[in-house]
Amino acid sequence: MIRIAAVGDVHFDRQSHNRLGQHFLGLEDKADFFLLAGDLTQTGHPEEMRVLAEDLTKCPIPIIAVLGNHDYHSDQVNQVTGILNEIGVKVLDGSAIHLEVQGQSVGIAGTKGFGGGFIGACGADFGEPEMKAFMIHSRINARKLESVIKEMKTDYKIALLHYSPTAQTLAGEKKEIYPFLGCYHLAEAIDYGRADICFHGHAHAGIERGETPGGCPVRNVAQPVIRHAFNIYTLER
Repeated sequence: MIRIAAVGDVHFDRQSHNRLGQHFLGLEDKADFFLLAGDLTQTGHPEEMRVLAEDLTKCPIPIIAVLGNHDYHSDQVNQVTGILNEIGVKVLDGSAIHLEVQGQSVGIAGTKGFGGGFIGACGADFGEPEMKAFMIHSRINARKLESVIKEMKTDYKIALLHYSPTAQTLAGEKKEIYPFLGCYHLAEAIDYGRADICFHGHAHAGIERGETPGGCPVRNVAQPVIRHAFNIYTLER
């Protein structure tokens, strides 16, 4: 059985000291690795990420993360990513990591993802250059994720995102903003890549559980949704 601790949207700022760290005691007895599903900071400022990094050094298990839209806001992605890398956090961006857990191999493919909407209410790469660029970026991002998932030859395949691959976990959000919360291209990548489960954040007013059209379980682990420091999930054949 694979045990996964996961949370997104912790939105650390300069005053967030020990908001996560206090919950890590004994975590190695409950989970095998820790997933962070983006929006790790409020504005993507390095000082905010340093506060989070200080907390994460107390985590006794491997940490894998993706960034979210908030983490991009200050245009210092390389700096905030570097801060996480320095303490051993693996930040995924269209890439993957393989772990050995209790004699089984686990592949985690991660990307921030992007918006675009869902079947019946989505954008298209047609018309103005700005609209085409928006949707092309979304599709390219998802296709890269699909390729990475397919390449993983592991017992379990996990997709880690910030944006949602399904409208199901957005229930409770205003439908007008669904296209800015996720995109069906991500669900296609997950299904075509045959992932076993997907974790995402971003939708603070959404719900925890959903699935892709192909039946892959999707979990919205945004902290305002799960209302805990993190949740623990299991994978078992």
